[in-house]
Amino acid sequence: MQSDDALNRCSDEELLDRFRQGQAETFGVLVRRYERELYGYLRRYLGDGTLAEDVFQNTFLQVYVKSGQYESGRPVRPWLYTIATHQAIDAMRRNGRHQAVSLDETWNESGEGEVAGLLELLQSRGASPVEAATAKERQEQVRASVEKLPDFLKQVLLLAYYQGLKYREIADILEIPVGTVKSRLHAALVKLQEVWASPSLNEV
Repeated sequence: MQSDDALNRCSDEELLDRFRQGQAETFGVLVRRYERELYGYLRRYLGDGTLAEDVFQNTFLQVYVKSGQYESGRPVRPWLYTIATHQAIDAMRRNGRHQAVSLDETWNESGEGEVAGLLELLQSRGASPVEAATAKERQEQVRASVEKLPDFLKQVLLLAYYQGLKYREIADILEIPVGTVKSRLHAALVKLQEVWASPSLNEV
């Protein structure tokens, strides 16, 4: 059995390959490595911490069961997000609900200047009480607009800006062409910018 330090130095791909070869301890290392990141994604996607925990567990149950289907050398991170996204969609279907996207946390700006105004809106720390109240009201309006976006647009936004995934990775996760990822992301950002630029959001 290898030490935790040695296993922690392994890549995701090495960990999964070793697990498939019978080194059971590598699975726990992989789970711990993605615990915060993947749970955070599911929490934002589902808007429900308890449900996110269930889906996180189900995701790694699927990884455990389907490890034999993993293609050696394939990037593990997007593969995990593919499983997690499918599990989240199934969970929402079972619960008869749509995800409630949380915009309380900072978005990861991936070089997309189109969301600069939205980022400024969401980063209102240190504001005066009046400014904070105004920002909170605007934030609620923007959040409401995001929640009205079709699920297929919200999926791309979450994966691109919260999780910082590349277009190719998102395409693999959602099983759509890269061009479709770009067009959906653009469409979602245009809608958000329309909300940000609307008179109702700029009135004080």
